[in-house]
Amino acid sequence: MKSPATILLSLPLLLAQLSAAASIDCENIVVDGKKFDISKLAGRHAITVHDTSRPPAEYNTTWSIDLCAPLKKIDGVLDADQCPMGTRVCGVVESWNPVDDPKKKHVEVENVIPVAGNFDSSTGKSLDPKVTRLKAQDVNANGLQIELNGGYYHKNKQRAVIQLQCDPDRTGNEARRLKRAEEDDDNDEEEEDGDNEQNSTSSLSFVSYGPVEGKEKIEVARFNWKTKYACEDYADSDEAKQAGWGFFTWFILITFLGIAAYLIFGSWLNYNRYGARGWDLLPHGDTIRDIPYLFKDFSRKVVDTVSGGGSRGGYSAV
Repeated sequence: MKSPATILLSLPLLLAQLSAAASIDCENIVVDGKKFDISKLAGRHAITVHDTSRPPAEYNTTWSIDLCAPLKKIDGVLDADQCPMGTRVCGVVESWNPVDDPKKKHVEVENVIPVAGNFDSSTGKSLDPKVTRLKAQDVNANGLQIELNGGYYHKNKQRAVIQLQCDPDRTGNEARRLKRAEEDDDNDEEEEDGDNEQNSTSSLSFVSYGPVEGKEKIEVARFNWKTKYACEDYADSDEAKQAGWGFFTWFILITFLGIAAYLIFGSWLNYNRYGARGWDLLPHGDTIRDIPYLFKDFSRKVVDTVSGGGSRGGYSAV
């Protein structure tokens, strides 16, 4: 039987394991022996769905997703008009009257839907991610399916199902690049046209949102996301290998570790062999102490050379 002290010491490790299990390691996803790295998809991705089925008002639902971390709060937006902390998938429904407000200057937030996230401190619900290969559903498919849970809205459980579909020609970040380009473009086009253009070129697409049949009431938001990082052979491609650490990164790291090892071993040797203390512990301690003064002298000489133009300091040859 474990002692109370042993149990207390093992608690931090247990909590860390539970925390890791309730999240996604985007850099190292392993499914059926296949490794995926979708860390390049980190950050907020959003897509807007336009609804004109309830006149005279019109509605926009903006779905935001961050697979790798909780969505960050948007500056300048009330907390009540955005999903709570810990949300990974969020839907915000906005409405306006196009007759009275054709330029959408007075938009009201109707609903905020926290679909998925870690809400242990509020509702006790966790993300509980489930990652499977698309081949489990279709042998000809290539990619991943990610299920995220934890949301609770109008007394119904929520779930997000994101299918990351292999597309060698897309990174998955096209919509965000387009949005930045639109912000830099100074034109007076209507915002609705901008939304349609963003959706048509976005790698992230909305599929559906609604209840599913089953014993418990649950509403599911479904998305498709085209990206080369979901391709099963991408991890072995030349592009993926080149995206790793380059030669200079490894060179700097190895040089740093070599210098650190030399200083540590030299200090240990001086301590045990000569009983050295303080600066005397370091190998070549005198030289290291003189580095600031040597650098100052070198800098002064460089400045004198540049400013003096190589003169003889006022002396003339005899």
